[in-house]
Amino acid sequence: MLKRLSLAAAAVLCLSSPALAEPLKVVASFSILGDMVRQVGGDAVAVTTLVGPDGDAHVYQPNPADAKAVAEADVVILNGLGFEPWGDKLVKASGTKAAVAKAAQGVKPRQMEAEEEHEHGHDHGKEEHGHGGKVTDPHAWQDLANGKLYVAAVAKALIAARPAETAAIQARADAYATRLAELDAWVRSELSAIPKGGRKVITNHDAFGYFGAAYGVAFLAPVGVSTEAEPTPKDVAKLVRQMKAEKVKAVFIENMSDPRLVEQLAKDSGGVVGGTLYADALSAADGPAATYEAMFRHNVTALKAALSGK
Repeated sequence: MLKRLSLAAAAVLCLSSPALAEPLKVVASFSILGDMVRQVGGDAVAVTTLVGPDGDAHVYQPNPADAKAVAEADVVILNGLGFEPWGDKLVKASGTKAAVAKAAQGVKPRQMEAEEEHEHGHDHGKEEHGHGGKVTDPHAWQDLANGKLYVAAVAKALIAARPAETAAIQARADAYATRLAELDAWVRSELSAIPKGGRKVITNHDAFGYFGAAYGVAFLAPVGVSTEAEPTPKDVAKLVRQMKAEKVKAVFIENMSDPRLVEQLAKDSGGVVGGTLYADALSAADGPAATYEAMFRHNVTALKAALSGK
């Protein structure tokens, strides 16, 4: 009898323990952000990612299942900086009572010439326009220093929603930030082997501006920040001339983009397709870029090999 009572008491204690609380329902807008939330939240979160691996958030159209997930969420985390033009609308339409956070809130936004975008009829990031003919580049995670700011923003949002797990969430965030700092040092070391004048790359769209500014690589793109833009034959011809003049040999396809344009550029310019870079989305779980950290390692390894002529 006493044994049965003690077991019952233990069961009550276990059920009331914060460790066994239901995981926070967190909706992340796209796969890179979803991975960050999992790294920071651990077993405290159950993550739903709206735009999954190899998905293109620029052209994404939310569906009823997305609205349901957002409506039932405890926390919704978006990139911000105009990356998800559909994000705020989805949150509002869902009627959710979830806390909404913008992961890029602490980032110093990089500005681009708006004229480049308007040539292609592009309005991505309109709500985040700067002044003086500039438009905001939303791909801030492509600089690992900004990645650490994302981690801090994610941790802050999760802790606000689950204060009882502050210590565990913060510990995971700190460990993750340390790994990202070490990865940043590795990226710089790997690319230092390439002469600065030889660090020139072609990609489908202009998603690597933060990476280029942080790590000294010049990225040229036939379209602007959004994959919705369609380059004109004049744009492509101009880029081919630039590639030949600047002796750009490394041409890369992005995982969520149509490869035909880049393949044509390589053919017309005499360049070589150096493989796939992951810009706005991770790979599938069994692919080479299944996490944010793996994405950086894959991209840098591919860049180094192509720029070294290996």
